[in-house]
Amino acid sequence: MLVDIFIPCYIDQLKPEIGLKTVALLEKAGCAVNYNTEQTCCGNPAYTSGYWDECKEVGEKLIREFPNDRYIVCPSGVCANTVKNSYSKLFYNSVLHNEYKQVQRNMYEFTDFVVNVLKYSNFESEFTGKAVYLNSCTAERECKLTAEPLKLLNNIKGLQLLKPVNADVCCGFGGGFSLKYESLSVDMAKQKTESVLETGAEYIISADYTCLMHLQSYITKNNIPLQCKHIVEVL
Repeated sequence: MLVDIFIPCYIDQLKPEIGLKTVALLEKAGCAVNYNTEQTCCGNPAYTSGYWDECKEVGEKLIREFPNDRYIVCPSGVCANTVKNSYSKLFYNSVLHNEYKQVQRNMYEFTDFVVNVLKYSNFESEFTGKAVYLNSCTAERECKLTAEPLKLLNNIKGLQLLKPVNADVCCGFGGGFSLKYESLSVDMAKQKTESVLETGAEYIISADYTCLMHLQSYITKNNIPLQCKHIVEVL
């Protein structure tokens, strides 16, 4: 199966190895992967900040970059959700109506695609350690992804998954929220980190690097013995 891949701008700029490992996993699962080097951003930062015209401009670029009617895989629930749900408010009944509907239909978050489309759940991976899985608010509430990441993680040899108290509470990132309400955002990161430490975990794993960036910055600044890992790094 030939699939397209969409790598979020923040992963491309800050942790490109996540993109490379996403490709490697898709190939291991039997896919051939096409990467359009012209891709940049889905427009989420502009959309969530209320700059819908600017988001639409970026969204038009993305839509035109994926003209082929094939699956688009993205290692981020935040960006996948922007395309699958937010674009309806920008492009419905527009000149790109048919094109945006096709991209919406084809866009999948990585774990969703692997588990529900490919029906693939075991990469025969090994990762020794105790970890907590952090599901982003967007992945859980907007994309309805809860079982898919855990199905993949539970098949990793040597990985012990633990569940902290208040596991469903937000980490405090929230995109622009962390900029507008910095002190509150940091306090939420502190609470999340403390709840993870109480489990005895060594790692925080998530399918959304936005949450991990936020938590890792707090962890590093305070010399806390935890490491944040994107799910594709563990797989």
